[in-house]
Amino acid sequence: MVDDERGLTRTLQKALTAEGFAVDCAHDGETGLSLATHGDYDAIVLDVMLPRRNGYDVVEALRQRKVWTPVIMLSAKDGEYDVADALDLGADDYLTKPFSFVVLLARLRALVRRPSDARPAVLTVGALEFNPSTRATTRDGVPVDLTTREAALLEYLLRHAGRVVGKVELRDHVWDGDGEDLNVVEVYVGYLRRKLGRDVIVTVRGAGYRVLG
Repeated sequence: MVDDERGLTRTLQKALTAEGFAVDCAHDGETGLSLATHGDYDAIVLDVMLPRRNGYDVVEALRQRKVWTPVIMLSAKDGEYDVADALDLGADDYLTKPFSFVVLLARLRALVRRPSDARPAVLTVGALEFNPSTRATTRDGVPVDLTTREAALLEYLLRHAGRVVGKVELRDHVWDGDGEDLNVVEVYVGYLRRKLGRDVIVTVRGAGYRVLG
């Protein structure tokens, strides 16, 4: 999230974290551009009016650098040309301030479902299915009730089902790495195994975890 309104940023970061997102924040365009260029993000929330570099410049620079992370732009400007400029420069969505958090959340989830690599709306590995939008989870067609954090952990594992995912990577993405011990990853993997079956997530000794489905 890139926005120079620090109070708004703190509020949105807290609310999005409660919904299962891990959120990094920047308060000027240059810092936001650097984070977005070098970080691995599912989506970017980008204000238009920013110090050092405005949001239009940031999204244009990202696309020139072949960074295709979905971007939703925020602005108090509601003119049709403001919206058109943002979309023409490479933004995926545009939301006018003041806005509803419910709407922002829904649009973020929509962006995460359809980024540049055409992620499917429902993630499937073997007999396991997970809908990131609704968090609906089934194994062999049987519904499984997951908490917000369990769902966030499962989603990350499923989106990287083709490889082994390390504990540090999981902690940093799902818990934002904010003072959390690595043991928290083991604890929540244990929760998922109890709910989904012990054969769904395998431990690769010394490396991390892999989803089998």
